[in-house]
Amino acid sequence: MSANTKQDYQLQLSEKVDRLNTLLNPFDTPELSVYPSPAEHYRMRAEFRVWHEGDDLYHIMFDQQSKQKYRVDQFAPACKSINAAMQHLIEYIKPNQILRKKLFQVDYLSGLSGELVISLLYHKPLDEEWNEEANQLRNYLAPYFNGVNIIGRARKQKCVIGNDFIIERLPVNGREFIFKHIENSFTQPNAIVNCSMIEWALKCAAPLNGDLLEMYCGAGNFSLPLALHFDNVIGTEIAKPSVQAAQYNIEANKLDNVKIVRLSAEEFTEAMQGKRTFSRLEGISLDQYNFTTVLVDPPRAGLDEPSLRMIQAYDNIIYISCNPDTLAENLTLLSETHKISQAALFDQFPFTHHIETGVLLTKK
Repeated sequence: MSANTKQDYQLQLSEKVDRLNTLLNPFDTPELSVYPSPAEHYRMRAEFRVWHEGDDLYHIMFDQQSKQKYRVDQFAPACKSINAAMQHLIEYIKPNQILRKKLFQVDYLSGLSGELVISLLYHKPLDEEWNEEANQLRNYLAPYFNGVNIIGRARKQKCVIGNDFIIERLPVNGREFIFKHIENSFTQPNAIVNCSMIEWALKCAAPLNGDLLEMYCGAGNFSLPLALHFDNVIGTEIAKPSVQAAQYNIEANKLDNVKIVRLSAEEFTEAMQGKRTFSRLEGISLDQYNFTTVLVDPPRAGLDEPSLRMIQAYDNIIYISCNPDTLAENLTLLSETHKISQAALFDQFPFTHHIETGVLLTKK
């Protein structure tokens, strides 16, 4: 990595810190803890269009400002396993007419474990001949990686050669946590910073007790490690693949105090308030839990007002945000009952304007 790259990275990170401090300043926020990212090879997911030019074939991306396409043979933000796969894949597919024909996009999913899922997207139906060639491609790539899986996608088709997931292994405070990351489902893209996020949440949870409720829990990225610090954990998530992955992850990490239920944040709020009953909560008596802490990791739109009002009842709120602007909006209401005890910036997306934030709120 060049000295200029390091310098540029520090400059953009400083600008993010200034912006977040400005947004949080009205809430009497303590000094930010800042968790930087590696400046290169930090992304565990990447998507590229494929360009056909005579006999040549290569990955392309589009400039966000000009919308012009540009060739991408190596992609510095992506992890090393994705960069290696990009080169080997193109070398193999370029002369192979069955795998190459009508191929328009390639998606990569990897992790610190080094395992890969490569998804090939087509404007044509996929047949048995394609399956045979895709199996040969997988065999060709296998010696280079710690597990390779190939997926073919076409209209109303999904052909899986191997698995449609990787098994990720995240080192957190000296312990390894196992997570199933499913292709085409949400996972934190920056694994190194994700480990920092989990460790920060564990630091917040260390002095706390009772039970934890997590809303928007995904596949249990926070729920499972935090189960070490709470008596019981209930996570809510609406996406079926994420709920299924979470169940696998609970068993893989040998945890017996975590339950994941497939409910949206709004539905769970109604269940907690006794307004509705859900068959998906069968066997779970919410009134038997001693929820002292809630963790929320909402989408960019933030939390709706009923959910905000509901979480105000908890002694402690751990709020993970991918949009500091909606976080600040939500804090206007939450600060009526809670104060910010800790705040952190996690640089999940270097060299972009995106900011990931964590705040611990405690009841006044």
